[in-house]
Amino acid sequence: MEQAVRQARGASDRSPANPKVPRVVAVWDLPLRLWHWLLAIAVLIAWFTPPTYDGLHRIVGYTVIGLLAFRLVWGFMGSRYSRFRMVGVRLRAAPHYLWNLRRGITGRYIGLNPAGTLMLVALLISLAVSTITGAMSVTTTFFGVWWVEDTHHYSSDAVIILVVLHILGVLLMGILQREDLIRAMFTGRKRIRNRS
Repeated sequence: MEQAVRQARGASDRSPANPKVPRVVAVWDLPLRLWHWLLAIAVLIAWFTPPTYDGLHRIVGYTVIGLLAFRLVWGFMGSRYSRFRMVGVRLRAAPHYLWNLRRGITGRYIGLNPAGTLMLVALLISLAVSTITGAMSVTTTFFGVWWVEDTHHYSSDAVIILVVLHILGVLLMGILQREDLIRAMFTGRKRIRNRS
């Protein structure tokens, strides 16, 4: 009888009556997931190619510029959790959120938490600086200009440091929240544990 009432109200099998059973929620859309993994591959290739494979390094750098442009557009046109609408709010919440992490307090976020939002912004800015200065350094005007080369070098190092911190953060949050965040970035779905 209870099941018939639930079905009549349009409840799906993914919203169980037992609040302790996690439900599955669609979070990351396919374009965002493809962007994420293509960017990860491109950054990895870019890191290992200069100066031995300079041509490949340039191609990958221009690819990253294209991926950054796509992410900017998708931040306004994508699905709910792809959009930038909550970036300002989450950035303001980031210091308090990071302070609470010392005690294992993570809160509940379906999309990016404040630390994840901070990482997203830091990575996008670092990647933009790295790729733009990289593109500048192969032009006639800026070739061999010390501040362009130094900025490219240091921002590229910053990208790798942020990538390592990102991976560690994903692993830490997976442990603290008992959630497979890496799998979620492949499937697009997260298992949300309801409040008991």
